[in-house]
Amino acid sequence: MSRTAQEWKEFYLGSSFAGKYDYNGQLGVEAGKDGTVFRLYSPCAEWVKLRVYHAGSPEEEGLEEDRPYAVYPMSYGKSGVWYIKSCRNLHGMYYDFSAMIDGEEHCFADSYAKACGVNGKRSMVVDLRQTDPEGFEQDRAPEKTDETVICEIHIKDFSWDVSGGFPEEHRGRYLALTDEGTSLYSKDLSRVTGLSYLKRLGITHVQLMPIYDFGSVDEEAALKLHLRGSEEKEPYNWGYDPVNYNVPEGSYSSDPYHGEVRITELKQAIMALHQSGIRVIMDVVYNHTYNMDTPLQHSVPWYFYRMNEKGEPSNGSGCGNDIASEMNMCHKYIVDSVLYWAKEYHIDGFRFDLMGLLDVDLMTDIQQSLDAIYGPGEKLVYGEPWGAAGTHMEKHQVGADKEHMKIVDHRIGMFHDEIRDAIKGSVFYAENGGFADGVADAGVLRDAYRACLGGENSPVHNPGQVITYVSCHDNFTLWDKLSAVARLHTKGDPEEMRLRQNKLCAAIYMTTPGRPFFLHGEEGARTKGGDDNSYCAPVEENAIDWQGLYEHEDLLQYYRGLISLRKRLPQLCYKGEDASSHFHLTCGGAAGIPDGVLVVQSDFEEYPDLFMVYNGSPYQNKIELPEGGFKILCDANSSHYDIPLTVTDEIVVEPVSAVVLQKM
Repeated sequence: MSRTAQEWKEFYLGSSFAGKYDYNGQLGVEAGKDGTVFRLYSPCAEWVKLRVYHAGSPEEEGLEEDRPYAVYPMSYGKSGVWYIKSCRNLHGMYYDFSAMIDGEEHCFADSYAKACGVNGKRSMVVDLRQTDPEGFEQDRAPEKTDETVICEIHIKDFSWDVSGGFPEEHRGRYLALTDEGTSLYSKDLSRVTGLSYLKRLGITHVQLMPIYDFGSVDEEAALKLHLRGSEEKEPYNWGYDPVNYNVPEGSYSSDPYHGEVRITELKQAIMALHQSGIRVIMDVVYNHTYNMDTPLQHSVPWYFYRMNEKGEPSNGSGCGNDIASEMNMCHKYIVDSVLYWAKEYHIDGFRFDLMGLLDVDLMTDIQQSLDAIYGPGEKLVYGEPWGAAGTHMEKHQVGADKEHMKIVDHRIGMFHDEIRDAIKGSVFYAENGGFADGVADAGVLRDAYRACLGGENSPVHNPGQVITYVSCHDNFTLWDKLSAVARLHTKGDPEEMRLRQNKLCAAIYMTTPGRPFFLHGEEGARTKGGDDNSYCAPVEENAIDWQGLYEHEDLLQYYRGLISLRKRLPQLCYKGEDASSHFHLTCGGAAGIPDGVLVVQSDFEEYPDLFMVYNGSPYQNKIELPEGGFKILCDANSSHYDIPLTVTDEIVVEPVSAVVLQKM
């Protein structure tokens, strides 16, 4: 009788398994001038065979099912690893494995695959040096700056719409990120799009939504229906459903059938971003998989997945399965994967989806491994400090959630939902407003701002661990949230107040210590028509409307000014653990400050004092200033004064606006 899921898990957790089967060496396939080596971790297999193919899918071979042209038995080495070696470089050959485990034959691709065929059905041997575009060996990340300003983009959203002026064959694909000089409809050269737009915006990093191989988009259909739109069922998804963790997504390439193409084109995109002075962060989803019909499950049944007390898959991700990061070989798999992307693709940072489902030891090991190779803090690591629900974690481990942020490595960051909700209102209730809507008390914003500084009353040690933001791919866009609170349509209704609120939101999180982050398009009143979960909505709803962004050019300019201002003010870039001692907060009802107003003053010996006022009220307010003269760096009208205005004694702050002053 075959083992139950619980029996498998008990076997793995037994005292002898780890000592006998933990393995620290290379896994997967290595191909080069010295030949090709295949290594598979499957400690409970009775036998393992390597199956090889001429193409990446049966359909390409004119077949209805897998029919390998050759099958080779693999040899058992040690610690649960099977291997086979060829003296030839087998670059471009497709393969998978079959294994007899507990009386059942399993057929599966390679969990460590670095290339695959269409839709990830079969793995592909790849000599990675043959995938490097010209100049990639010399590619380096831009020099690290004192501040981090992150813009989140989705590969397809970024360039799909015709208004972006991208070459048709690049639209919705990696290669659009290599196009310089694109402009609105390729006509208005003053209104740049794409890479030139990002450079002009002034960001330091882009965060790419999932670019690993995911399961929710049919790559064959994506190629066939390229630019056809939702009426002809062009597939679209955000991609938070991993299939091959170490392979780029094929639907963003010009050819998903040949595994090397997607690798080269992604490298070209990363190199172009680097050459434009922009670092690249990868959104990674190691907390669950697309489904459980995976190489991880087939090669070592129930080892890589958590289960609850009932013997069912744990579902803290809300996706039907949770990865068991606390198991030693799963820990190794995730660390290996992160280090691979950093080395092979020159990735500069990692954003962890539902980081609260991954254990503290894993996250600390990831940060410390990256630091050891590339230097302390050279590679950013941050994530969502929560899960969708509780998870069943073995071995007395705890998750890297908000409650445990002070026991992970002190460089690991988290999205700060407290500052997000204080500024704009809860993400879970559409009409629930925040400070910028004139709804939340200034004390709520004060407490959230203070929590960003680190220290005793904060979930983090220092501001470097905080991502300050009000919008990301999840939930409403900022514009749609402001519209929902005001019970207005996203288009057509009076916009003046929402524009003021949008500017105030941006001014607050851009001048809060931490690492500013925003969803691409927030700077131009991006709307998704009020859809708060557009993960599989029509591409037209998700795609960036470049013309729509430029219809809000005043807002665009405000964001550019804020980003520039942020990078010029070392007070705001400060990441020390004593940050809370350098910022003094006073809100309405205290020291003569009106209701609905928060005042923040910085106090550094080596830098001029800042005096920042956030006015969420519908009233113009006069605020008394400390002694001495101040320069106005930002107010309701502008975030970039070529010749700063000066003020003494008091400052008049317009309704729903922010003012940033610096002592002269």
